[in-house]
Amino acid sequence: MAERDPNPNSPALLSTLGEEIVRIVAPVSLCMLIVVLLVTTLSSPDTPNLRSIATMAYSESDTDTIWSKLSGALLNSLAFVATITLLTFLLVLLFYFRLTGFLRLYMAFSSFVVLSFLGGDLWLLLLDHFRLPLDAVTFIFLLVNLSVVGVLAVFLAKGPILVTQGYLVTIGVLVAYWFTMLPEWTTWALLVAMAVYDLAAVLLPGGPLRLLVELAISRDEEIPALVYEARPVEARPESGRRLWRENRASWADPSSDSAGRRDFGSNPTLGEVLPETRLVVTDEARVPLISHQVERGRGEEEEGVEGIGLGSSGAIKLGLGDFIFYSVLVGRAALYDFMAVYACYLAIIAGLGITLLLLAFYRKALPALPVSVMLGVLFYLLTRVLLEVFVVQCSINLLMF
Repeated sequence: MAERDPNPNSPALLSTLGEEIVRIVAPVSLCMLIVVLLVTTLSSPDTPNLRSIATMAYSESDTDTIWSKLSGALLNSLAFVATITLLTFLLVLLFYFRLTGFLRLYMAFSSFVVLSFLGGDLWLLLLDHFRLPLDAVTFIFLLVNLSVVGVLAVFLAKGPILVTQGYLVTIGVLVAYWFTMLPEWTTWALLVAMAVYDLAAVLLPGGPLRLLVELAISRDEEIPALVYEARPVEARPESGRRLWRENRASWADPSSDSAGRRDFGSNPTLGEVLPETRLVVTDEARVPLISHQVERGRGEEEEGVEGIGLGSSGAIKLGLGDFIFYSVLVGRAALYDFMAVYACYLAIIAGLGITLLLLAFYRKALPALPVSVMLGVLFYLLTRVLLEVFVVQCSINLLMF
């Protein structure tokens, strides 16, 4: 548990929660909007279903029975989740052996492939749809330059944060758009399966994401991954930095010396950043979603309390996978009806707000997919089954409200 700040003038966590929500909702909404526009512009009944790792167990056909589509979609989602789980454990293993450079190069290569190949295919579709003239040499030159700059901005250089944010949203849009081309039943089963996987991977003691974060915290290192980072929240000069962690206990060790220090053995970080202060001990790491401002203790001298975190900038961070699956949900809804898009969008934003509120009140990090995806799927079904029938009947009977 964190100490309560005895200073009545210090801002409470809820006073900055609105700012934090806006900084997450804005890029998420932009990503979803672009995917919906692309889906409605480029999709047609003749568009073939995408064949990928998400359809390796079953290939859906319009002539299949409902039971065949459901069982096949479940097999596809299980196979996809199993693959993601194995890859995440491989990431943990490589990070454990300190192959961070290799991981960064792999992430950079993956980003380059997405920006160049998936992005190139999408640009060709747009050029063909709008009948825009562009020669092949100029197209390749622009595409390679944009892809290389994107890789440098995200991984290999510390450029302007707006450039990095823009490229991360672009990567999310590209991946989400191609995911919307999966068969319908497979798409919905995959969304639900990924929400359940996210919950287990984050909260279970042996979950791969939890293991990865615990390892990063123990080494005080950043995880090489595609993570959207908002601009840091400006903190007061006298306050501590904003941290990614859960406050588990606050206590003063009777075996410590009179200044309140305690010997932490080979870990000098806590001993250096918590001098002459009451110790705030964390015995269990959590996966970060938003950063919490640490409440400062008051001793003979007030000092900012700092602890172990995944980022020293104090920025709000959200995994790019959350962007992708939020956008896949609304993009798939856009293939049916715009009324379903509105319902799914509001449900996703409401779920994200609920997650942030739970984090603010309970100080316990939670995965970002389960609440939003479950609400989105539920509202999509309710729209198709109930709301659409109601609105159509009102329109037929010339009833306006």
